[in-house]
Amino acid sequence: MDFRPTEDQRDLRAGVRGLLEGRYGREALRAAVDAATGTGTGTGTGTAAGAGAGTGTGTAAGAGAAVAVDRGLWRELGGAGFFALRLPESEGGVGLGLPEAVLVFEEAGRALVPGPLVATHLAAGVVPGAAAGTALVTAFDLAGDLVAYLGEADAVLGAAVLPVGEPVRAVDPLTPLHRVARPAGAEAYGSAYVSEGALLTAALQVGSALRTVELAVRYAGEREQFGQPIGAFQAVKHSCAQMLVRAEVARTAVYAAAVTGDPGEAAAAKLLADEAAVRNARDCLQVHGGMGFTWEADVHLHLKRAWVRAEQWRTAAEAEELLAAELLDSAG
Repeated sequence: MDFRPTEDQRDLRAGVRGLLEGRYGREALRAAVDAATGTGTGTGTGTAAGAGAGTGTGTAAGAGAAVAVDRGLWRELGGAGFFALRLPESEGGVGLGLPEAVLVFEEAGRALVPGPLVATHLAAGVVPGAAAGTALVTAFDLAGDLVAYLGEADAVLGAAVLPVGEPVRAVDPLTPLHRVARPAGAEAYGSAYVSEGALLTAALQVGSALRTVELAVRYAGEREQFGQPIGAFQAVKHSCAQMLVRAEVARTAVYAAAVTGDPGEAAAAKLLADEAAVRNARDCLQVHGGMGFTWEADVHLHLKRAWVRAEQWRTAAEAEELLAAELLDSAG
C-alpha cells in the first residue's frame, strides 16, 4: 500500500498553506495574541494545572475573555471547503475523505489557527452554517466542566441548546475557556465523533510539531556562539534530529490512521502526536535558550496550544486504555 500523498493531495495541502500564509501569517497571529492579552509585552508565563503532565487547562496572565476567532477567516475557510471537505458533493461538500482532512488540519496546526476547527468540521452537515463557516461550533471535548470558545460559539456539538458558562482564564491566550454545567447526554457524541475528533486534533498537533522543528533549525543556523552557529554543536544537532524523528513518526501514524479509519490506530496517532507537539515545543524552547522564554518568541504559543490539544477529544490516559483493551481482546 502506498501511503505517499497523491499529486492532488499535495496540491490541496499547498493551497491551504498558501491561504493561511496570506491570511493568517505571523503578524496576524501576534496581533491576535496581543488583542487577546491586551498587551504586546509581558512575561508570557502562567500556570497550567498539571503542567508537568502536559495539561493545558490552567491559568495564564491576561487571557481574559477576549475574542480569539477571526470570523472573516472562518468564513474564508468555509468558502475554501475546509469544513465541508468530507461532505458529499450532493450536499454541497467537496467529497473527499479523512486522508485529505488530516493534510489540511496539519497545515492549520502549523499556522496555529485558533478556534474550534475540529468541532466545526465534524458539525458540517449537522449544524446549519458549519460547512460554510458562517457558524462556529464548539464541543464538550475537554475533560471536566470546561468548554473552549463557548463565548464565541453559535452551537455546541451534541447539545440542543448553547449552555451558559463562567469565563476561566486559560493557559493559551487564543483558547478562551468557560466552565459550564453540562446538560444531560452531553457526552453522547458517538464513537465516530470521538475517534475522528482525536485524529483531526492529532493532525493539528503534527503541524505544530513540524513547525517547531523549522523554528529550532532556523534559529540554530542564525544564532552564533564562539564564532559559529549553535547548530554546529553536537548537542543542538541531536536535539533537532530527535524533534524531526518525533514529528515524522507521529505524522506517519496520523496518515496511516486516516487511511484505515481504525479507532485504535487513531488513538495511537493522538498519543504520538501529543507527545511530539509538547516535547518538540519544549526542545525548541531549549534551542532558543533565553530568547525562547520571552513573549516575543513564538515558541511558547506552540507549547501552550499543544498542552490544550493534548486534553481534547482523547487524552493520553484514555488512548492508553483503549489500546490496552484492544491488546487484551486480541490476546483472548
